Amino acid sequence: MSTYTLITGATGGLGKAYCRACAERGENLFLTARDGERLAALTASLRTAYAVDVRYFPCMLQDERAREELFNAIRGEGLLFSRLINVAGADIQKAFSEYTQEKIVLQTRVNFEAAVSLARFVLDVRAPALEILTVSSVSGIYPMPYFALYSATKKALEQFFSALRVELKDKNVKVTTVLPGGMPTRKDICEQIEGQGIWGKIATKSPSFVAERSLRAAAKNKRVYIPGLANKLMAFFTAPLPLSWKMKFIAARWSKISKDAF
Repeated sequence: MSTYTLITGATGGLGKAYCRACAERGENLFLTARDGERLAALTASLRTAYAVDVRYFPCMLQDERAREELFNAIRGEGLLFSRLINVAGADIQKAFSEYTQEKIVLQTRVNFEAAVSLARFVLDVRAPALEILTVSSVSGIYPMPYFALYSATKKALEQFFSALRVELKDKNVKVTTVLPGGMPTRKDICEQIEGQGIWGKIATKSPSFVAERSLRAAAKNKRVYIPGLANKLMAFFTAPLPLSWKMKFIAARWSKISKDAF
């Protein structure tokens, strides 16, 4: 029986890169994202370009009932999954006092709850061998003032999936968490990377680079993978520094930037 790769956030820059990378490997795809029209267009283009089966179902992942509709649609088709790629996320960045209650719910549920929910569902519809690959962020390595909720949810992903990896160790399931740095996926993000100067350019990797390299890391069953040498060095050399120093530096840097594309 044919198996599928389930990709969330499929219509975003990184999501599309994963779609192409997996299709090039001959994997059948089941895609979800919040915008049905963009999802349908992406599905059509993938079907034209690759000799794989591509199916989709639009879903607002922060909504528990919408997720259940997604799950029921998958159950109805009787699909089995050999890979789950959790890409969907809301990179809202601003002072916490500027959040509304709705934005708190949105970012927390999309970034963390949805990924956990999808992982639990896939365990019930898995192929004999399963890979779970989840996109976290280098922003989750340390607490980040003015990016506090985002960094907290991304750290939560790393901790949860690292623990899950141990639980599933002897069940033929590989679990990898990816911690990318900056990626030029939207106009506002490209402008932010440009504003960071030389470090922004050095630390930035393309979505295709992140997708390809992280899929290789997942195949090797790496617990955590940080794409790009500059990001690896940043994580290594800043680790011994006092946390108070790091947060002071982060606060000075991020207090001048605000973005909310959701």
